[in-house]
Amino acid sequence: MNQRLHVYYGYGKGKTTAALGMALRAIGAGKNVAIVQFDKGADPGKEHYSERKSLRELQGLALFTFGLDRVLGPQTFRLTNEQGDFEQAREALQKSRELIASGEWFLVILDEILAAVMAGLLTEQDVMELMDLYDSNRRCELVLTGHKVWPALVERADLVTEMRKDKHYFDRQDPPKEGVEY
Repeated sequence: MNQRLHVYYGYGKGKTTAALGMALRAIGAGKNVAIVQFDKGADPGKEHYSERKSLRELQGLALFTFGLDRVLGPQTFRLTNEQGDFEQAREALQKSRELIASGEWFLVILDEILAAVMAGLLTEQDVMELMDLYDSNRRCELVLTGHKVWPALVERADLVTEMRKDKHYFDRQDPPKEGVEY
């Protein structure tokens, strides 16, 4: 079977949404899915991503979330990296290796792994070494999401889709909406 590498990137809305759509389709087909979320942590009892409530209840889906909480309050985010952010990114990278190598999953989604590179939590080399592992024995469909790509990654991917922002209501200071952005 031909397993493929999918990349959804850009500054437009819809990268995680596209990946979650693939997860939903795979589960509907009776396949199992693993999702690793990079730099999307939350303190216990403070869940900022509404989709996790549904994802945790889907049979056939395993969700692994990593990252320190960056939400400081309504529309206030911590942009600087702390030591724990780097540690969490390394743990997420190790979990990704395990899932890719296991052969147990039909679909593995590495949500915001490319954003972790952009934020300096991981390097392009970290991701390319993960791609080496994947290419050594492609055992699953693999999806990467985030803001930026680089030529070597694009060359390795089987599908690359850019989400480009032409217009966004955030530009006119509309606040994020629960159930839409989080």
